[in-house]
Amino acid sequence: MRSTPMSAAPRRVRRTALVAAGLVTALTLTACGSDQEEADAKPAGGASQAADAGATGGGEGGLPAGLADRLKEQGIDVDQWKDGGWKNWDRDKWLTEAKDFVNPMIEGLWKPDRMKSAQEADKTVTTKDASADQGATDPEPAPVEAVAEKTPYHRNAAPVGKVFFDSPEGSMVCSGTVIKDVNHPGRSNLVWTAGHCVHAGGNGGWYRNIAFVPSYNDLAKSEAQLADATTTEMAPYGTWWANWASTSNQWIQGGSEEGGDGAAYDYSVLHVKPEQGSKSLEETVGAALEVDFSAPSATEVPSMGAWGYPAAAPYNGLQMFKCVDRPGRLSLSPSLPTMYRIGCTMTGGSSGGGWFRVVDGETRLVSNTSIGPLENTWLAGPRLGPEAQAMYQNMSKTYGGQ
Repeated sequence: MRSTPMSAAPRRVRRTALVAAGLVTALTLTACGSDQEEADAKPAGGASQAADAGATGGGEGGLPAGLADRLKEQGIDVDQWKDGGWKNWDRDKWLTEAKDFVNPMIEGLWKPDRMKSAQEADKTVTTKDASADQGATDPEPAPVEAVAEKTPYHRNAAPVGKVFFDSPEGSMVCSGTVIKDVNHPGRSNLVWTAGHCVHAGGNGGWYRNIAFVPSYNDLAKSEAQLADATTTEMAPYGTWWANWASTSNQWIQGGSEEGGDGAAYDYSVLHVKPEQGSKSLEETVGAALEVDFSAPSATEVPSMGAWGYPAAAPYNGLQMFKCVDRPGRLSLSPSLPTMYRIGCTMTGGSSGGGWFRVVDGETRLVSNTSIGPLENTWLAGPRLGPEAQAMYQNMSKTYGGQ
């Protein structure tokens, strides 16, 4: 058994969703596929990065001047980027540092066929690695059979969606959850996902064309029914591009395809903007979840749920599933924080999906899918403590009002 972070490898995809009336956890594993279709869409004129939110139009290619200048500072030719230059993954020039994030909007890039072709990817950990852990590792949980979520998702599940992005291996997918913005109540544009869904970790850099689609395939239509699907059918609340992303320094420095030392810090917050429209994400979807940063011990939590869109056999990534279980503890190293672990049969494609628990009758996001075994019998996610809260607060204060 091998466990690895659920994102940037063409394997499986998981996604998160939560029912309004109780504990509902959605899992999403990042799916990365080798989709080689050419991007014939044209870039949107309103693309901007949160860091350049004050910039106005007038830049090259219709981009805000601030973003156009930022791309140039990174050695990126704006016109080449629009015409598909983002497909050039020069390892020597791969933007790695937290301050290097750039993700100009290319309106219409994520078409229905491109979304469906994105492959699942995951991160896994071996049994040997897990059994070698000292102290806070509980016995491996019994598998919990994933159950299909009720439709429509926007009424029966948490505000969960898919996170799409491009990697050197092709188009990939993870899951994410709309979360509340404490400094901008009722108008949040924040999405919670896994760090490995936005950044490759210690041996790579930021992924490209990162976008969020809330309530993907809201009615759980079959592959046959979606053969000629419109963008509205696949993305009923639109496509939202990340104009800023934050993940932990521990993931950027120590994350790997096997999770590595960054697995216990495998989380991320996105600030997003719509391809069309001016309302906030929270106003558009009508819901957002509070994030619980208390990092409760697994022994104190009677139940956690994970929602997601598993994509590897026997699943196809089009339907949302969920697992609910009593959490246990998983320690990958005595020097790292203990992770949560639950039994779950969801396959790749659920990475980044939120984990939820009920506190005083309110459902809160308490973790996200990070790693799991090749046998697809359990999932593990990081505890969200002070480091995660600081990342969230910085995103909210710096970019939340943009």
